[in-house]
Amino acid sequence: MSRRFLVLHGWENRRPPEHWQWHLVDALRASGEQVLYPQLPSPDHPVLDDWLEAFRAEWLQMGDGERVVVTHSLGGLLWLHAAHRGLVDPPADRVLLVAPPSPGVTAAIPAIAEFVAPVDPASVRSASRTAVRLVASDADVYSTEGIAHALYGEPLGLDGDVLSGAGHLTIEDGFGSWPAVLAWALDPATRIA
Repeated sequence: MSRRFLVLHGWENRRPPEHWQWHLVDALRASGEQVLYPQLPSPDHPVLDDWLEAFRAEWLQMGDGERVVVTHSLGGLLWLHAAHRGLVDPPADRVLLVAPPSPGVTAAIPAIAEFVAPVDPASVRSASRTAVRLVASDADVYSTEGIAHALYGEPLGLDGDVLSGAGHLTIEDGFGSWPAVLAWALDPATRIA
């Protein structure tokens, strides 16, 4: 069976080659995997409807095989909105949400305030064939109300890994090459560290 990956970046991210998502895409493509890694429109001043339109266009290219989604930050909120609106059809086979920003922080930043994501367990279950996985840090400046696991993982019933002191899991936090994410992409039973 064929497999495709969709990698969704976050706010102000223009897909720099040093970012762990870029490394992931390169490694997956080098191993023969099919990967979509779109530059979402206006990453500095994103508009939710524009990002959802871009998501839908990419989703239609995912094909009939296994569909795997890997998000970072605002890309995770985009996926939650797409799930809530029924745009993840057919459903994803696997989803990895890395460092989704908390509702309070998202609402406080005018450029991304409309991205405050619905916490809707039913839409998450219908948008993925298997459990969505969450990876968050206990020291994320974009999740000041508490770790993302408590904000999304528990309410949405997501399995997850909490990384100690890992910040927002960006280049500045030391997340360039991140072999554990590549390992999870190739084997969903992998715990991320």
